[in-house]
Amino acid sequence: MESSLDLELILVSLAALAGFIIVVYWFSQRGKEKTPRDKQPFLVDYAKSFFPVLLIVVLLRSFVAEPFRIPSGSMIPTLEIGDFILVKKYSYGIRLPVIHTKIFETDEPKRGDVVVFRYPPHPKVNFIKRLIGLPGDEVVWTVDKKLIINGIPATYQPDGKHLTLDRGGRKIEVEKLKETLPDDEPHDLILFSSPTRPGKFIVPEGHYFMMGDNRDNSSDGRFWGFVPEENLVGKASLVWMHWNWQDGGDGFQGGRIGEAIN
Repeated sequence: MESSLDLELILVSLAALAGFIIVVYWFSQRGKEKTPRDKQPFLVDYAKSFFPVLLIVVLLRSFVAEPFRIPSGSMIPTLEIGDFILVKKYSYGIRLPVIHTKIFETDEPKRGDVVVFRYPPHPKVNFIKRLIGLPGDEVVWTVDKKLIINGIPATYQPDGKHLTLDRGGRKIEVEKLKETLPDDEPHDLILFSSPTRPGKFIVPEGHYFMMGDNRDNSSDGRFWGFVPEENLVGKASLVWMHWNWQDGGDGFQGGRIGEAIN
């Protein structure tokens, strides 16, 4: 997913600048006769007009919810390329914008959550995956593409076929399954017929193990490791629009609007 850090920094900087201009002007006018709004310097007038809007946007994006667009297929079939999703920023604690320091605890991440996080190798880039392993978990990914968590196998039920694109951009039908992790509700995933690389992963304290629902076409924890707790951005909650304008995309799909993310 595309980075949101630059936009966040720009919004915070603009809000701070507008507030600074207002405060400086207020101090400069103390003890003087009040100047009518239409006689005030244009910079002050602009600051007074935009500061409330910028402040509201910063507060909403930082502490309530933030929109993201899905640019890749790593979470198919749960999320399709072109989905615009809403992410609850308060799900795993309230953090200050830009510096991301947690100032208030809310809830803990749960196995099976669909999570947006800052990609550990490049924290300016946001990724979205499913949370598979909690701190201290032993996660085994088997050669036959099944998960075993702390010695408990996940269960799998066939759920027909799913039409998707292979790595070469060709349309193919792949196997669709219902996966149920320990202590979680069922969710969808797809599997290609290609072989996989099995592995065992011990999740360190303060970290999480993530995987995509498109198990054979996802850059996830199997390849680059674990996600530190401080990298968590929020929990994906729903699709608020779908528009895929990329080559071969399916355009606007109104039927996906309002779909909850499981």
